[in-house]
Amino acid sequence: MKRIYGTLALVALVSGVTGAVTFSFVHNRLMDDENPAQTVKADGNDDGFMTLASKDDTPKAHSYIDLTEAAEKGCAAVVYIKVTQNGTTRIQEYYDPFDDMFSQFFGRGNGGTQRRQIQTPKRQGAGSGVIISSDGYIVTNNHVVEGADDIEITLNDNREFKATVVGLDANTDLALLKIDEKDLPTLVIGDSDDLKVGEWVLAVGNPFNLKSTVTAGIVSAKARKIAEGSRTGNEIESYIQTDAAINAGNSGGALVNSRGELVGINAALYSQTGSFTGYGFAIPTTIMKKVVTDLKEYGAVQRALIGISGSDLSAYIDDQKSKDEKWNKDFGTNEGVYVADLIENGAAKEAGIKEGDVIVSVNDKKISKMSELQEVITRYSPGDKVSVGLIRDKKEKKVDVTLKNGQGNTKVVKAQNLSALGAEFKEITADQKKSLNLSNGVQITKLDNDSPLRKMGVGNNFIIMLANNVKINTVNDLERVYKSACESEAKTLFIWGKYPSGRTGSYAVELE
Repeated sequence: MKRIYGTLALVALVSGVTGAVTFSFVHNRLMDDENPAQTVKADGNDDGFMTLASKDDTPKAHSYIDLTEAAEKGCAAVVYIKVTQNGTTRIQEYYDPFDDMFSQFFGRGNGGTQRRQIQTPKRQGAGSGVIISSDGYIVTNNHVVEGADDIEITLNDNREFKATVVGLDANTDLALLKIDEKDLPTLVIGDSDDLKVGEWVLAVGNPFNLKSTVTAGIVSAKARKIAEGSRTGNEIESYIQTDAAINAGNSGGALVNSRGELVGINAALYSQTGSFTGYGFAIPTTIMKKVVTDLKEYGAVQRALIGISGSDLSAYIDDQKSKDEKWNKDFGTNEGVYVADLIENGAAKEAGIKEGDVIVSVNDKKISKMSELQEVITRYSPGDKVSVGLIRDKKEKKVDVTLKNGQGNTKVVKAQNLSALGAEFKEITADQKKSLNLSNGVQITKLDNDSPLRKMGVGNNFIIMLANNVKINTVNDLERVYKSACESEAKTLFIWGKYPSGRTGSYAVELE
């Protein structure tokens, strides 16, 4: 997956290439050959490390960070993820002018409307994941497992398991998986807020299918936004930037500090070539912890919104100056988030925040740019109250804001999965296909009394063969169509199929 901005590419780190096992570690040695006033000499110890001496020959302390223990912990808790997406078939309608002409002259045909089947091939990919609890919960990237029909996990000790998806969140590019096993090795989840620029970190993952690979580098920047464009406008980008080598297949792997604590989930690289050229990006644990907690409890992230649109104040100032070189407004600060617009019925507007305000803090945590504001708000849930510090007319003030969800209220958001239909499903067997003369289908095995399907007249044992014009072969096929319908403007699921008796049925199910 690539998102291209200008000449650079944002690369989703999914690999499909096999290879051997490698390990990489760091050795830190201080050398200075360019300054004649300084020399490098042995320190007299048996360990062979060097210390730097000045003209007066006064020894200087030289620190060495041993990353081997952190690497060992990281390798034990990072898993290899292999995903398979089955080929799908969908029905596409198209206009045929010859059929239309045939209909007009002879009164037969379909009025120009024709249908054809479009078949996509089976696809496979690979990535990484991190065990975050000993009972089998694994966190990875959404783009690693989204749309997968089969997910296979391989541990560092080569044991293999099938994984199920607990929940997905495209906006933060995180996913939570579960395998059925106990007493698994885990990584302690550290606080990415405590990371400092220049601090040593390790990237642990499976680049190019080279399993259990460790690379080292430093934290190059924090709260980094790397995409100039946006797919949906809802993506949350506040990455940890590192120069630890990250490549295809590292997606979902661990960013580990020198103490062996998980501080980020590796997600992307920024490159002109699609391969590592010095910059990798990880999702901080401050975001990951909230997302994982919500996915475990609700199956969906309870995302809080402050209800503004805007930009970094510095970017707004530069934009205004580019339009009018004489423009010279004094905000009383050069840092913060400029409020360009307020969402109607949103949290900020209700609290009295105005267009032109500059947000500089949330609950006394300094905010200097939009990515920092996104990261901080991501930690809260709808209904939480936060104190927002802002500057208006060069004067500081604080406003209490009660955060809301995307629907403009504080209610719990339901997961967009098939459980909301109040039904259970299973794929039909080969014997059923033969006896019923069917090529595909997913059967309803149980219907709750308050099921939206039952309310629309769907009965037990109905076999869904088409949903929103997509051929349904597996339960995952139906889940994907359902999620797409939930996100559509119509919010309707059209299903067609047969009962075991041979009777056909067609239903339109309205979704919440």
